[in-house]
Amino acid sequence: MSDQAPQTPAQAEGEINTSPRRADWAARTHDQATQAMLDEDARLFLHQSVSTPCMSVIAKAEGAYVEDAQGRRYLDFHGNNVHHIGYGHPRLKAAIAKQMDELPFAPRRFTCEPASALAQKLSDISPGGLSKVLFTTGGSDAVEVALKLARAATGRHKTVSFWDAFHGAGFGASSVGGEQMFRSHLVGPLLSGTEHVAPFACYRCPYGYPEVNGAPQLDMCKTTCANFVRYVLEKEGDVAAVIAEPARAVPYIPPPGFWQAVREACDAHGTLLIFDEIPTGLGKTGEMFACNHDNVVPDILVMGKSLGGGILPLAAVLARPELDVAGAFAFGHYTHEKNPVTTRAGLTTIEIIEDEGLVENAATVGAHAIGRLCEMQQRLAVIGDVRGRGFLFGAELVMSRDGKEPADDLAEEVFYRCLDAGLSFKISMGNTLTFTPPLILTKDQMDTALDIVETALTESAQAAGLA
Repeated sequence: MSDQAPQTPAQAEGEINTSPRRADWAARTHDQATQAMLDEDARLFLHQSVSTPCMSVIAKAEGAYVEDAQGRRYLDFHGNNVHHIGYGHPRLKAAIAKQMDELPFAPRRFTCEPASALAQKLSDISPGGLSKVLFTTGGSDAVEVALKLARAATGRHKTVSFWDAFHGAGFGASSVGGEQMFRSHLVGPLLSGTEHVAPFACYRCPYGYPEVNGAPQLDMCKTTCANFVRYVLEKEGDVAAVIAEPARAVPYIPPPGFWQAVREACDAHGTLLIFDEIPTGLGKTGEMFACNHDNVVPDILVMGKSLGGGILPLAAVLARPELDVAGAFAFGHYTHEKNPVTTRAGLTTIEIIEDEGLVENAATVGAHAIGRLCEMQQRLAVIGDVRGRGFLFGAELVMSRDGKEPADDLAEEVFYRCLDAGLSFKISMGNTLTFTPPLILTKDQMDTALDIVETALTESAQAAGLA
């Protein structure tokens, strides 16, 4: 028996970048010029899990597609969740160019019209009157602002968050996050007082309650996952905030009533609720914000990624006005906090989403996609679970449905077959095909992508003797 510890999902994902399949794919895909550029990248940049080595060299990004240096086009169902309006939207590029001509920068001690307009727009579309705003250049910084604000408003420092969650790479964000690769002993002690509990994950319920016919048995489990949050808040007694993704990017969707129960627990114990909508905000799940599906309003909402339109880095913190209690303290005071160009990009991005009906498109085409995956599940026994909302959805692959043994090797084989056919996406937790396409995607493009997935799944399962 091996004395090695079991491999974590994070380790499994990281090692895909250096797996034999990756090496084989690169050997038959990359020309000499591409490999030379990848070697140069490896020489110049600090190495880190998941993103080292790079897959290939991108030469073009337009609409729903990216194109590599050798001219291969891929429908991009990953995009780091920044490409809601597609890459290089002409209206956004024109707005950015115009703003650069009119006012390219505003020193931090001044305000400017685009910053105020974006703050007002976010207040208008936010759930439940979250009308106080701060901008940052990235989601990690926005999470840290939210944590500081929660501490200042409550006089407490403890947090409760969820294992397997990602909230960013800064020290505070890593501390409340629950992914192993960002919590390594290599960087030393993280923030104190950061409690973690098991997340909602009905297909693989950490509390042992099985799904029946693909649905959680709430009469049996009574949302134990939510009740445990309440239990911890009761025992600690002085928790500043619960911070969580309202819909997990794995993806996992909360069971009915989960967030209502957590909201009630927070209210009962004077704890703030922070929702991290960095990947899900601005329509990804078929609502402007993922928490709208559950009719729960957080005290603080963090967003980013898509806010910059897939061109510029921009994130935001939205809070209840009652939390504006620490004006003598600097939460961020970032150099580009009220940058007129980035805030113009954010405002224009939201206007494009609204004017082009992209939230509604994500809801409609996403429901079609999930329906097709469910049909595939009936024919392909390797699909153990299909889950998601809107344009955040995925399929978990298993060796058998009864045992639910994760089919990590199969997922990787499917991934490279799909790449060969022109579709890029992400593998989460080692065995879950995770699809996050841009909100501009058409039904025909979705069907093209799912045809690629079905062919790759069928061929891979047959080759592995699992068909």
